[in-house]
Formats: sequence, C-alpha cells, structure tokens
Amino acid sequence: MTVLDSRPELPREGDGRRHDGQSDVLITDSGVSMSDVADLGAGRGPAWLDEWLTSGAADVVAWRRHIHAHPELSRQEHDTTELVSEVLRSIGLHPKVLPGGTGLICDIGTGERCVALRADIDALPLQENTGLPFASTNDGACHACGHDAHTAVLLGAAMALASAPELPGRVRLIFQPAEESMPGGALDVIAAGSLDGVDRIFGLHCDPRLEVGRVGTRVGAITSAADLLELKLTSPGGHTSRPHLTADLVHALGTVITGLPALLNRRVDPRSGTVLTWGAVHAGQAANAVPQDGLLRGTLRTGDHHVWNELEPLVKDLVQSLLWPTGVGFELEHRRGVPPVVNDAESTAVLRAGIEAALGEDALAGTEQSSGGEDFGWYLEHVSGSFGRLGVWSGDGRQYDLHQPTFVLDERALLVGVRVMVHAALSALA
Repeated sequence: MTVLDSRPELPREGDGRRHDGQSDVLITDSGVSMSDVADLGAGRGPAWLDEWLTSGAADVVAWRRHIHAHPELSRQEHDTTELVSEVLRSIGLHPKVLPGGTGLICDIGTGERCVALRADIDALPLQENTGLPFASTNDGACHACGHDAHTAVLLGAAMALASAPELPGRVRLIFQPAEESMPGGALDVIAAGSLDGVDRIFGLHCDPRLEVGRVGTRVGAITSAADLLELKLTSPGGHTSRPHLTADLVHALGTVITGLPALLNRRVDPRSGTVLTWGAVHAGQAANAVPQDGLLRGTLRTGDHHVWNELEPLVKDLVQSLLWPTGVGFELEHRRGVPPVVNDAESTAVLRAGIEAALGEDALAGTEQSSGGEDFGWYLEHVSGSFGRLGVWSGDGRQYDLHQPTFVLDERALLVGVRVMVHAALSALA
C-alpha cells in the first residue's frame, strides 16, 4: 500500500519543521506525500520495538493520513475497518469484525492473561477547514477529534507487538466504531463479548493542550457523564394581549431555561461538577401570538458516577415543579449518554510505568478532569483500566482544539502513542 520515493516533501502538519533530518518521502496509494517523523523514544527499547519503528514509522503516518482523507461517520466505518483488517491479516493475524459490520477485535500472543488496547475509528459530522494536502475528501465528515491518529497508533502498536519474539500474555486490540454517537459503540463491543477474559484495558486520546512527547494521566474521573435533554412544551396558544386566557409557553420556556440549572445547583453536590447547558431553543413566529409548541435541548454533564445515576428522576421532578404553575404541557426526553471515565489507581500506575519506560520520566504529566464525554467509561463498568491523554501540540503557535474543523496535530505524537501503547501492554502483563 505504500512505497518510498524521493519527491520533494510537503510542509509537515503541526509546526511544519523537520525533526529527524531525513529526506525520504512516503507516497500512499492516493498520491499523498509526506516526510518521515522523528521517533522521540528511539533507543529506549525493547530492541524489536525500535527495529519495527525504524522500518514501520512511515507506514503509521501513511495509515493516519489515508484515514484522515477518508473519514467515515459512526457505524459507517466500513472502509476504515477493511483497511485495518487488511493490514492485520497481512502479518498472519486473525481479526474479527464486530456483528454490526464495522469495528473489529484481534488478539496477539497466547496465554490466559489478557490486556486490551482500544482505539476509536469514527469521524465527526463536520466540514474540515485545515487546508492540509490530505484533508477530508468526504463532504460533511472529518477527523476533528483525532480518531484517525488513535487508529493509526493502535495499528502501529499491533504490528510492533506482532514482531516481538515472545509476549508474556495476550494483547487484545479493540478498533471500536461509533464513539461519537450516544450511548456509544463501546456497548457494541461489550455486547459482542470482546471483554471476555480481559484483565485490564487502556486507551489514549489526543490532547491539543499537551505538548507532543508528554502523556497525561489521572486517578479517578478523567471525563464526565454526558446526557441529552429534550423538552417539548405545548399550549393552546393565543393572543399576547390576553396571556391570562391561555398558557404562556415562551414564559414557561424561560422559566425552565433559568430555573432548572439553578435548582440543580441546589440539589446536587457542587463537588460533582454537574453542569446543565442549553444548546437550542425554538418557539413561535409572531411577536403578538403565544405559540402552541416549543422545544428546548441541552446537555447535562457530571463527573460523579453516583450523581449520574440519580439525575434522571431528579430532572423530571424539577421540570414538573417548574412548569406546573404555568399550565403548559410538557414531554421530557432524558437520553442517558455515557458514564464518566473513572481510572482506577492500580491501572493508572501500570499506564504511568509504561509511559516512563517508553519515553522517560519527563513524559509524565498530570491532567484535569474534562466535562466532555467518552464512551471508554462503559468498558470500565466491566473491567479495570486507565485512559490517558496523548500530547499532540507541536509546542509552537496556536493550539487547535478538538471538535473544531481546524483541528491539526503534530505527527510525532503517532510514534509516541505507539510506544506508550506497547509499553502499557507489556507493563500490564509483566
């Protein structure tokens, strides 16, 4: 799928600078060219990992760029799944596509002990605006959350692990679909029995706030639960000169918009990081008419697993108490999303040991809890594990945030991710 050529290099994504002095340019089957990237952990071993990255680093970059140029939305990741499967089969592995037709699992090694490594493979429904030579070719879809990097990192780790003379146990690769949809493709993986026999699970996520070469870890909650609220209001409608003869729907909407977040702040432990934010409100057309229907949508997030389990009945009771005096009818849909990702202390110590072995002590970084959601939390409902943040900022210039059509990353992070994933697995199986 890739060959080496000597065509002049294009500007490298990230800081645009060369870091390794190499002049080789990689040509993919789609014609995209790129230079090699520096391996920040080179020489730290084991020898088989160094050897594989010496020969395979350019392929990791090629896979990432190919996936980036051909993003696929949740549960539509057929070509991405086929690419990953084809690469794994090429070295004699036996990937198993999930029942839904996208995503796959694959074991490397033998033995009773098993550690899982997970990457998500889907893209976001956004139009890319990076100007990269390998930008999305699919209108309305782009890898603005770094899942292309996650996939390439795990694929590189798989190839490296498969080159080891011997492994102290099994490593299960999970290429998961549909992370960007609620309640998340992790549930599909679990339903297929893919966690059976797994002792621990690890994952990484791109973090544009961390400089490349550093990896953030945290014991406890690292992301938050994320639910969707949709509130539909109904009223007989009427003339705005006679609101007393009808039910004032817009006033009722305003009551919920301001009242529900305020009441939640008084009914939920503030240390839980519970936040309700409205994202959409629709009602009416005319200035002198009370509308008959209205719609309110928002997200409800919390960093506390216990609080998350109590929110649905609490929200319903509070909405009912706010709207009862208004006479407005309502229908509330509370869509439970994903639980918080809660890293256990032992697994996080294992991950930190892997990071230090891969890159040295200076690579270790702390990280804050995010209000964002991540369906990796579903795995941790069943098995111990830890989720880390992979630095992808070049260290110079603007930090492009996730879920923006301008998001870019420093590709040196790809090889950092490969090394961390490999060493996390080895540390867990030691």
